[in-house]
Amino acid sequence: MSLLWLMRRLLLIAYTMIVVSVVVFAITEALPADAATMILGQNATPAALAALRARLGLDAPVWLQYWRWVWPALHGNFGISMRTNLPVAPAMLAALSRSLMLAAAAILLMLLIAVPLGLAAALGRSGPIDLIAGLVSYLGVSLPEFVTATMLLILFADRLGWLPATGYVSPARHLVDGVRHLVLPVVTVALVMVAHVVRMLRSETIDVMASDYIRAAHLKGLPPRVVLFRHALRNALLPVITVVALDVGYVLGGIIVVEQIFAIPGIGRALIVAIQSRDLPSIQAGALMMAGTYAVVNLLSDIAYALLDKRIRYE
Repeated sequence: MSLLWLMRRLLLIAYTMIVVSVVVFAITEALPADAATMILGQNATPAALAALRARLGLDAPVWLQYWRWVWPALHGNFGISMRTNLPVAPAMLAALSRSLMLAAAAILLMLLIAVPLGLAAALGRSGPIDLIAGLVSYLGVSLPEFVTATMLLILFADRLGWLPATGYVSPARHLVDGVRHLVLPVVTVALVMVAHVVRMLRSETIDVMASDYIRAAHLKGLPPRVVLFRHALRNALLPVITVVALDVGYVLGGIIVVEQIFAIPGIGRALIVAIQSRDLPSIQAGALMMAGTYAVVNLLSDIAYALLDKRIRYE
């Protein structure tokens, strides 16, 4: 992995963010009813609407509005929220940190379940574990998040009363309560990813175990555990990294539903509130932050590829 390749990737991320900023700004400009009408209401006088549009800069040309927004945004200033009259960046970054914590916990749980289950299913094809893995995969893919969340709420929060139904407590403030509030949303997000990764890891492990270099490792007398974990698993995990990186996009999209159901103040719920109140600076900041997170995760997945497979060279 060369420095030149890394610089090219960073420039590509910067270009992507510029394109995303243009698209997001164009979409928010095309929304029905401008921000002044949403703030003052349908019964506001034309004079009051004109005064508010002038104060918000909505009467300026579109290109000038974009420049007034994107130039401060490049320096971390996303403007003032039209709903709370507070700076957008701190609130949206705090919401993004909660969503990333939820996503990271879901990905960790997914790996703890999917990797052993996928390996076991590959090594015991057509056996009971393989059948269980297939059932888990089909259920995870077929059930949408709101159905899974509802079933978990009914069982663990309503019937059994083991876990809280909704709400959020920061683990930094109270670890036990924070973890208890995160269990159900984390499991909900992780289930679909488990289905994807189990199927991918199972098929890739079967292909790798049938390859020539694995047969050569067995002929050398290496223990089966060494062959599996040192030689086969490393190559079988490469496509899984791609699936996990793509699933980050799913997590950032699907997490909106999960956060709304479980009342978690993350970036998804913040975007829903911003859209409902026509809070343009918050909408634009949230969309850019989500796009930037996805771009960075894809860069990290490419770096992980190079670390796992020494044959891959980025020049």
